[in-house]
Amino acid sequence: MTTTTVETPVNKQDSVPAAPPRRTRGRGTSLVSHGILVLASLIALFPVVWLLFLSLGPDKDDYLHPGGIWEKMTLDNYTYVLTETKFLDWLTSTLIVTLGTTLIGVVIAATTGYAVSRMRFPGYKKFMWVLLVTQMFPVAVLMVPMYQILSELQLIDSYLGLVLVYCTTTVPYCAWLMKGYFDTIPFEIDEAGRVDGLTPFGTFARLILPLAKPGLAVAAFYSFLTAFGEVAFASTFMLSDTKYTFAVGLQTFISEHDAQRNLMAATAVLVAIPVSAFFYFVQKNLVTGLTAGGTKG
Repeated sequence: MTTTTVETPVNKQDSVPAAPPRRTRGRGTSLVSHGILVLASLIALFPVVWLLFLSLGPDKDDYLHPGGIWEKMTLDNYTYVLTETKFLDWLTSTLIVTLGTTLIGVVIAATTGYAVSRMRFPGYKKFMWVLLVTQMFPVAVLMVPMYQILSELQLIDSYLGLVLVYCTTTVPYCAWLMKGYFDTIPFEIDEAGRVDGLTPFGTFARLILPLAKPGLAVAAFYSFLTAFGEVAFASTFMLSDTKYTFAVGLQTFISEHDAQRNLMAATAVLVAIPVSAFFYFVQKNLVTGLTAGGTKG
């Protein structure tokens, strides 16, 4: 007589170890965390709100007695800035310089970073260190030789000259940034492009750049802010008041014997609009680019 052993089927769900219980934060910890976040938000927003509040005061000395602004709030400062100053000329100059710097700087930095990341030409490591060394020189040291070079090229008081000067500042940093980002893109993608018959530039333009949008967004934002807020080069190389950028134009409200701080505050609020708009368009890729590599390895 034979005995038959019946095997009991094993339930797959029973073989999977149960997930550890999720830790729940106490109410006190949650309140402290939210309190810190609220406090940090108030600290970050206070200068913006304060500047907006001062811009509504009609007198140049209202910042000394801010409590009196509530009774006489007006938009006359904005009207004066838009109609009686060269604000629109400053806006045009700023857009030309910042967008030109962003476009040229990002193109040069992206191609440089890609070349160093993918190609092993003689001296490629030393080349990147040379770019880094150029960032060590202060503005005061670079001012005189740059002025002489631009003077010989007849680029003083020209948008192109100022754009080229800003590119000398933005390209080295952005090249390092883009090189590090291209290093995170698998080399197999380049090989796949060659198999499909693409040229090195075609591989770069059609396959690599779409994957590098977050890095490009960070490089573009850095270039934009650098050109937008720089004062020393712009005030030295731009001689015509109609070609001033916003950073230089703001200085015209302060002289040796007078300071129109109400108009300066109103102009500063208007100046913040282009930066806010640019940040809005790149914010998605910007956040991704800034956090890229944070979980690598």
